Amino acid sequence: MPVMEKLKMFVVQEPVVAASCAIAGFGLFLPAVVRPILDSLESSKQVPQPALKDVVAGVTGKKQG
Repeated sequence: MPVMEKLKMFVVQEPVVAASCAIAGFGLFLPAVVRPILDSLESSKQVPQPALKDVVAGVTGKKQG
């Protein structure tokens, strides 16, 4: 039996399991493919890091002098 015939039989016999497998495959596909694409598009827009004294002042609420 070819693979497509077995797959069709599986979908007909177990539609809920087949749909669950499809959703899981889609959920695994998105982060593995889309995230690297987004990272490569945004690599030219790097934001400079703030100075450490500014971060400490923001966290503590005190002005560092």
